[in-house]
Amino acid sequence: MKVSTKGRYAIRLMIDIGIQSNGYVRLKDVARRQEISIKYLEQIVGLLQKAGLLLSSRGAHGGYRLSKDPYDYNMGEILKATEGSLSPVSCLEDEVNNCLRYNICSTIKFWQGLNDVINEYLDNHTLGELMEIEKNLKEKNIDYSI
Repeated sequence: MKVSTKGRYAIRLMIDIGIQSNGYVRLKDVARRQEISIKYLEQIVGLLQKAGLLLSSRGAHGGYRLSKDPYDYNMGEILKATEGSLSPVSCLEDEVNNCLRYNICSTIKFWQGLNDVINEYLDNHTLGELMEIEKNLKEKNIDYSI
């Protein structure tokens, strides 16, 4: 499993929107703060909206906001919305394993174990946790010069 820029940027986008929680957040502001192309963010936002992870509003005060509390998002659902399957091998991508070699495969338990570890790790970390880390990093880097 290798997480693409789409998945990494989706997490950064969600953290940014979550931290800027004063209503809706404009995508152009996220693009500026995160130094990510607005065109690329538009693609990512579409996937996150389709998955029900973001809400949008049009108009002068429009933009995007989280659809639920940051601690109710696990990182697995954000990555799955943008990356699709996170399985380390293709035969584990579907709920039912249709591999012709499944019953005689000497490695399937190994791959299932790795898949379980990946999913457990991602599902046990929340957006809220990463937002806390981001806030702490920003507090440490405050410029106090006058």
